[in-house]
Amino acid sequence: MHMNTRIGIGPHPKPWPTDERYDPELLEKGDARNVIDKYRYWTESAIIDNLDANGSSLEIAIENLERDFNMGTIVRNANAFGVRHIHVIGRRQWNKRGAMKTDTYLHIHYYPDASSFIAAMKRQRKQVIAVDIVDDAVPLEQITMSHQAVLVFGQEGPGLSHEMLSAADAVGMVSQRGSTRSMNVGVAAGIAMYIWTSQPR
Repeated sequence: MHMNTRIGIGPHPKPWPTDERYDPELLEKGDARNVIDKYRYWTESAIIDNLDANGSSLEIAIENLERDFNMGTIVRNANAFGVRHIHVIGRRQWNKRGAMKTDTYLHIHYYPDASSFIAAMKRQRKQVIAVDIVDDAVPLEQITMSHQAVLVFGQEGPGLSHEMLSAADAVGMVSQRGSTRSMNVGVAAGIAMYIWTSQPR
């Protein structure tokens, strides 16, 4: 199958738009970034401001205890669903390459451990929903997720820490019908975000 490997678009034809959101250098040289057409030639700050004004109230948290390479996929999913805030708990280094530079347009917050994250979420009156396949987890679609929900994901394999599971307001899982016990955490994260968007508010 033939695939078009060209990324982005070339220089903007003159006369150039005069709106301050546009970057003169991008107008002149072209825009090869991975952005939707609406944001072509815009400055990064203009894109972030527009996303902040129109984004989702859902937030995502990731326990980064082992530098899981799925983190990039989760961040990329979050950007696609209009999430504006990502909370990284544990290691500050993570797989940004997998995020395909979508993290550029997100607000990333770091916490040394689960307790500091939970304390911050309580101050902000957030509903913390841990997503993991554990004995007391219920299907996510059965949980009433608030406008200010934060979905928390763990590492591929070990999942979320006991401290995080104990402190969460609810523990949910993505329903499955197959023979395997779990699915890739990056895939599960995308499904969980979709479930949140599907609930009436």
